[in-house]
Amino acid sequence: MTSPDKQNLTLGSLTLGSLGSIAPPVVLAPMAGITNVAFRQLCREHGAGIYVCEMVMTRALVERNEKTLRMVTFAGDEKPRSLQLYGVDPVTVRKAVEMIAAEDLADHVDMNFGCPVPRVTRKGGGAALPYKRRLFGQIVEAAVQAAAPAGIPVTVKMRIGIDDEHHTFLEAGRIAQDAGAAWVALHGRTAAQRYSGEADWTAIKALKDELEVPVLGNGDIWEADDALRMMSQTGADGVVVGRGCLGRPWLFADLAAAFEGHSERKLSDLGEVMATMRRHAELLASWLGSEREGVVDFRKHVAWYLKGFPVGGDVRRGLAMSSSLAELDGFFAQLDPATPFPTDTLGKPRGRTNSPGKVTLPYGWLDDRDDDTVPAGAEMEDSGG
Repeated sequence: MTSPDKQNLTLGSLTLGSLGSIAPPVVLAPMAGITNVAFRQLCREHGAGIYVCEMVMTRALVERNEKTLRMVTFAGDEKPRSLQLYGVDPVTVRKAVEMIAAEDLADHVDMNFGCPVPRVTRKGGGAALPYKRRLFGQIVEAAVQAAAPAGIPVTVKMRIGIDDEHHTFLEAGRIAQDAGAAWVALHGRTAAQRYSGEADWTAIKALKDELEVPVLGNGDIWEADDALRMMSQTGADGVVVGRGCLGRPWLFADLAAAFEGHSERKLSDLGEVMATMRRHAELLASWLGSEREGVVDFRKHVAWYLKGFPVGGDVRRGLAMSSSLAELDGFFAQLDPATPFPTDTLGKPRGRTNSPGKVTLPYGWLDDRDDDTVPAGAEMEDSGG
């Protein structure tokens, strides 16, 4: 068990293989359709850490799918370049990581074993895969071996298990550690929970007590103080932040301040929020090469940015249907920039929430944990949400 003294000594200390110390010990979780070059740059402008690109499929990468190759691009000043892979076939995973190493596509590879989306789990991927312990170990080992000559650290992200009857995180953590993973990140929910209920931080503590490699905690970090509380309660070496930063990229400034021991937190008024919204849209337009495409892609973020602010329905709809920066500016002009941040939204869930449900799995998936057969059609041909 990690003692309080050890927790205090290690709080804020995280290393990533040959890349050295990561300060603050914060990782942006990959989110489909969200964590592209533009959003990562916006977050980096507010604070440091590891900013992971959207999850990409190993087969799509190896076959040089055009959309996938665009997803694995990084800004020139983005260091380290962190790329998350999804794969179910050890052979394809090895080829993908060899390609990443040979073509210098990334500095860090994170393996996704936590996605609960049906299109992923029904093929045996994501959060379903650690149940097949031999196949899971072969995949992690293939990635680590392929990355080693280039000095690229490989990490693993996973969930507690498929459901309450099929927990896999402790055994999977040991397997990943033995295969050479640089760290293991645990989302404190099962696949069946999806994004419902509360994350179980006791599972993160149990995994930390079990492993020698760093353990990162994920789930229900809505504010910077949640990150400190998680690390204090679990002994985790770092945190992974996902939905908490939607519409609030400045959360990373709060996290940096928190890990430096400062108590101040950013409460942006509506004027500052509008400036951030416009910056986000501009970055998307630049990345996509078209103002219209950038603003259209930005639409999904409007509700997150304006959560809790007293903004009328007409303006909200107008912003969410805009196709140019001028249109955004026109609707912004109708709002009072001095409107204070809605503090009643602090500590509340953001982004998608849903109900728990039965996990869709390949036929006979639960019959034999040691069966390492790759499910037919498991390797997806394209990436993205």
